[in-house]
Amino acid sequence: MKAVDSVKNYPSTLRMYTNYTTREIKKVCKTIGPRASGSEKEREAQMHFKGEMETCADNVVVEDFKTHPVAFMAWVVIDGIALLLAVLFSFLDMPAISLGLTILALVCLFAEFLMYWEFLDPFFPKKTSCNCIGTRAPTGEVKQRIIFSGHTDSAWEWRFMHLGGHALFFGGSGYAIVGLLYMLVISILQIVKCGPIGGEATGVMEILRYIELGFVPGFILIMFFSNFHHPVTGANDNLTGAVTSIAVLKYLADNNIRFEHTEVVAATVGCEESGLRGSRAYVKQHKDELTQIPTVFFCMDTLRDYDDMAIYSRDMTGTVKNDPRVCALMKKAGADCGVDLPYHSVYLGASDAAAVTKLGVPAATLAAMEPTGPRYYHTRLDTEELLVPKTIEKSLDICLNALFLFDEQGLKENYD
Repeated sequence: MKAVDSVKNYPSTLRMYTNYTTREIKKVCKTIGPRASGSEKEREAQMHFKGEMETCADNVVVEDFKTHPVAFMAWVVIDGIALLLAVLFSFLDMPAISLGLTILALVCLFAEFLMYWEFLDPFFPKKTSCNCIGTRAPTGEVKQRIIFSGHTDSAWEWRFMHLGGHALFFGGSGYAIVGLLYMLVISILQIVKCGPIGGEATGVMEILRYIELGFVPGFILIMFFSNFHHPVTGANDNLTGAVTSIAVLKYLADNNIRFEHTEVVAATVGCEESGLRGSRAYVKQHKDELTQIPTVFFCMDTLRDYDDMAIYSRDMTGTVKNDPRVCALMKKAGADCGVDLPYHSVYLGASDAAAVTKLGVPAATLAAMEPTGPRYYHTRLDTEELLVPKTIEKSLDICLNALFLFDEQGLKENYD
């Protein structure tokens, strides 16, 4: 059976659950508002979603996990401070200390931004966040499982993106990164030419050192990259993904659809914006059951820009390859509802699918966002007024097509 054959008037039914999704997003935005990772507002939204899932799932649980939400974006502040100190020690003719501070900045960038390791967590306050998991059981033995997921938390505002869009975001960030690499090279040259703890820089070396001052504004600016006092509303990023996941369960329950051997799960996860902590905690807690039978993690993130709808087959700044079978499932589901979904990469940052993939569970992400970074991304502009129901409807259509296809054919490299 295909999704279109599951109810008598599929197009109007699909529109009804699209309307449900947009209403729920607007309700959360207006009554709860911004939901910073690990905050009470994030939990309030999860408890609201628990109530919604209880109307359509057989079992709903809210699972707590410990996290250090500020640690993930704090690396930018640490880098700014370390690089400013590196410039200072360079001019004090202590290049070994300058090099050490520059390496510290480079390690923070690599560990937190590129690899999403919990590298700085021990140095920041611990909080309790949570995931909300709703499960609809099959009529018979559970032989396979599909998890539709989106994150509930919203980001702290990115000042560069708010003030100047992606031009300022990439320009300001790139300026600081070039400065970091320059400091690395100059520190090494100073050590070679002048020694690690002494020797006054002269000639060309002195000129090269004064160029360091040109990067000081960039190092100062990145310290104010995130506004930790101003979480954004996050209507599109990512209430669209979270509520669409619930809408799948609502569709099944309201139309009395239950598969014979396929378990269907909606997972609204916390702390995605603080380093994918929620999805990682969920998979770690359920690793045995998620790997005992074929399981698909169908992640959704920022379902807004219709013409940019795509499957993210590569993730975590291109370092993680998501499961090709899940990508094939999404591709075929898109084709079945009239959309040729291209394969893209998350060139900067990551989605929850990356954390799940790295822990050994098949995953991929469906997203619909202009890839260079729209002006609303991680800014106060991401409100309910910017929702695009057409994109939400097509995303839900793709989810339902993927669900019925997975039930019939399971997880495979190619779909008929």
